[in-house]
Amino acid sequence: MTSSEITVGLGLIMVLAVGSQLLASQLRIPALLVLLPVGFTAGALTDVVNPERLLGDAFSPLVSLAVAVILYDSGLGLDLHRLRSHTRRVVVRLLWLGAIITWVSAALLAVPVVGMSLAAAVMLGAILVVSGPTVVGPLLAYVRPTERLQRILVWEGSLIDPIGGILGALVFHGVLASGEDGRAEQLVRFFGSAVVGLGAGAAGAAVLVLLLRRLALGEVLGTTVQLAAVVGVSAACDAFRDDTGLISAVVMGMAVANLPGLDLPVRRPFLETLVSLTIGLLFVSISATVTPHSLVHVALPTLGLVALLVLVVRPLVALLATAGTDLPRGQRWFIGWMAPRGIVAAATASTFSASLVQAGVGGAQKILPATFVVIVATVTVYGLTALPVARRLGALRSARSRPLLVGGAPWVIDLGRALRAAGLDVLMWAGLDLERRSIRAAGLELAPGELLAAATGAGAELEGITGVLLLTDEDDFNALASMTLQEVVEGRVHRLGPPTDSHGVVAPYAGGEALFPAGLNRPELTRRYRDGARIVVHRVDGALPDGHLMLFLVRADGRLVAVTEAYAPEPRPGDVAVLLGPEAPGDVSRAAP
Repeated sequence: MTSSEITVGLGLIMVLAVGSQLLASQLRIPALLVLLPVGFTAGALTDVVNPERLLGDAFSPLVSLAVAVILYDSGLGLDLHRLRSHTRRVVVRLLWLGAIITWVSAALLAVPVVGMSLAAAVMLGAILVVSGPTVVGPLLAYVRPTERLQRILVWEGSLIDPIGGILGALVFHGVLASGEDGRAEQLVRFFGSAVVGLGAGAAGAAVLVLLLRRLALGEVLGTTVQLAAVVGVSAACDAFRDDTGLISAVVMGMAVANLPGLDLPVRRPFLETLVSLTIGLLFVSISATVTPHSLVHVALPTLGLVALLVLVVRPLVALLATAGTDLPRGQRWFIGWMAPRGIVAAATASTFSASLVQAGVGGAQKILPATFVVIVATVTVYGLTALPVARRLGALRSARSRPLLVGGAPWVIDLGRALRAAGLDVLMWAGLDLERRSIRAAGLELAPGELLAAATGAGAELEGITGVLLLTDEDDFNALASMTLQEVVEGRVHRLGPPTDSHGVVAPYAGGEALFPAGLNRPELTRRYRDGARIVVHRVDGALPDGHLMLFLVRADGRLVAVTEAYAPEPRPGDVAVLLGPEAPGDVSRAAP
């Protein structure tokens, strides 16, 4: 190819990848539903986007290094200390039972159904073990299952990626070793590959941790150091022994995430942007290498394999993993209806299949197109049916809001009482012991003391929270916390307005919407409350009481709507209004409606 064709091809792949992700975000569907058909169509219509022609022999190593970066990023989100109590039991079972049953079942089914050799089928089974948060996350955000289901499935998706990456790399070397003469030599090669990957990963993690602890690296330089370390260690491993770099990348990510005393940046915009772009580029590139001809004799048999995986294997895994737990039957069945395959499956299939074909493994040429069909089919099936299935099984989360109120001043506690009286499940957090005792005395649910610290950790989430109200007396804390929490909270983050003449550290208090009508900032609200104004609830059946300011509306379906400086919701019959009464006590009852 000419230099102009290569330039156009690389540019087109970039545009297709980002454009597909942008379209998927606007349609609120998993990006895979757009990326895969776009890449496949582009590869079928033109040779310009064929990465094997554009990059030649460099394509496979680049895919391997790109997957290493993705697996490292996945490993960074695996703080095992956050996997607690009842969730741990189900997740651990889903991981080990799911990996074994899916691997063995897919391998045994692929031999007669897809027509593979046993060696190629074993490799395909290992590849299809993985699911991945890049697929599960968007689906769950759209479906909105119960909090416990969301936690279980997100943890499974996050953990199965690196576990599947390690399993795939080990199986790959086992398959290659099986073709050698002498069982002793096979075992040496197999365990040698494992030792190389694990040892290099541990050594790379030690060097990386030393650099991050000893050197005062900023967010950008700290991220680039991590990227260089992962790529360097993975490349060295692959040069020494093929495809051991994936094992080292997973080990490095998990080690960095779980070693004590190492504080990674709360947000990693550079790495997150790079991973998102890499995922798009890989999907378009890999799907472009799948030709219509390669699917002719594979598509229909693989659809039969998909049917067995979806209808038999996954429900069996879910039922075994949840047996003896207190999960309701409907939620147990929903877990059995959520196992889409994603980027790691596609990338590992692309990486391993080429080497297995070169090694002469029978049926290895079917691994990539079969994986492509499984990804498209599972994402389509689960994407189109997850919501109605969850609704039918009673696994959907309540539409009612669950706000987190941060602060412990008397008026904040009264606000929590009022929102609870309006029918909401209210969670509160405060830093001072005196405020926390006051919250408990008021009978309100108090979040754990480490809640906000955990929420601002890398990859953390405030699970089950639909919005945050930052109501402390520290304006800079409210502003800084709002900037951080917007990244991890599902709903809106609101903060109490600062004094109009203040000059805070976070000028001009960017981040989060300022609560309440213009002029009702923190000092003004505190003054009014001190002078006798009180927070009351009022069921809307006409005009609001005179002399009262509306702070919130709780809609008839349980959604909480805040009054801000820029927006005042219109009360409707059936709503419950949360009001600030006049400074002189009025006649409006403070009882629950």
